[in-house]
This record gives sequence, C-alpha cells and structure tokens, in this order.
Amino acid sequence: MLRVGLTGGIGSGKSEVARRLAEHGAVLIDADVAAREVVVPGSPGLAQIAEAFGPEVLRKDGSLNRERLGEIVFGDPGLRAKLNAIVHPLVREWMQEAERAAVQTDGDAIVVHDVPLLAESRGKAGFDAVIVVDVPPELQVERLVRLRGMAAEQVRARMAAQASREQRLAVADIVIDNSGSLDDLDCRVAEVWSDLERRAAS
Repeated sequence: MLRVGLTGGIGSGKSEVARRLAEHGAVLIDADVAAREVVVPGSPGLAQIAEAFGPEVLRKDGSLNRERLGEIVFGDPGLRAKLNAIVHPLVREWMQEAERAAVQTDGDAIVVHDVPLLAESRGKAGFDAVIVVDVPPELQVERLVRLRGMAAEQVRARMAAQASREQRLAVADIVIDNSGSLDDLDCRVAEVWSDLERRAAS
C-alpha cells in the first residue's frame, strides 16, 4: 500500500485532482466526508460539539447547524482550536478505518487521503508522499468569485484562515500546478499517477 496525502487551498481545484486520481484507480478517502460522518445525529462527535458550543449549534431535526457553528468559531482561534480538538481525532479515526477496509480488499492499493487542512494539522505524518495542488492566490480568488459566487473579501478571509501557499508547498513531495486548462490538468495528473505507481512498486 502507498499512503498519499492530497491537499490544496480553497479554489485550487483539489477536488478535480482527487476525482481524476480515483479514475486512475486510487482509493480516495475524503476528510470532508469523514468530517460530516463523525457529526451525524446521534453520534458522540455531535454530542461533544453541542456540549462545548451550546444547543444553538443544532437544528430542530437534531443535525449540526454548520453555518451557526462556523459563525461562532470562525473569528476566534481559541474556539476554532476547541472545535478541532473534538473533530480532528474523530476524523483521523474514521479515515484510518476506511483505509484498513481498503487494504483488506487490495493490499497493493494506492490510498489517497484528501485532506484540506493537511499543512495546518498533520504535516507529512505517516504519508509516503504528499501532493499539493497549487495555483496563484489571485486565481483562487477569481475562481471562487466566478464559480461559487463568493465575495472577494470572503474568499480572502477564508484563505487567510488556511495555511499559506508557502506552508503548503513546504510539505509537498509532488506539486500539481492547476493554473492552466482542464486538459493540462489531465496530463499532469496522468504523470503523477505514473509516479505514484512507480513508488508503490518500489
């Protein structure tokens, strides 16, 4: 098994890269999926969040009100750290379990962990290779304004809350430049997949 970390800033096109790697045959384990799964109604994770941040973070149906929770923690590093201390260990556990299941099916799998905050939280710990999807910051802003209808200030605030481009590149073994066309991206991902297959075989 080859364990690969995949990360990139908001608007970098990391999801496009993840999808293409899965099409090549990677087993994809997505931290965003894990983060949703560990706070479903009735889960210990959701109970811990409600206890830490109050009942107003729950909707009437008992599910997590992510918008409300985001408003509470976004501007406060202390509260964000408190939330991360609850969620991150649960997410890690969920992802490890998914990886174990994948390896039982195929011991030679190339397992790609899609982790948006990899540079912020875990660095390279435990990964055989880390892929960083990179685009210039001004392109991140332009894409998110155009594709998601976000305000430029909102995008910059989200970017400021993430690791810097330099911090992400510092943990990279492989960089995928996604500032070109989707055809360019297809070519680059195919090259990276060949590289991963070589690493897995060695």
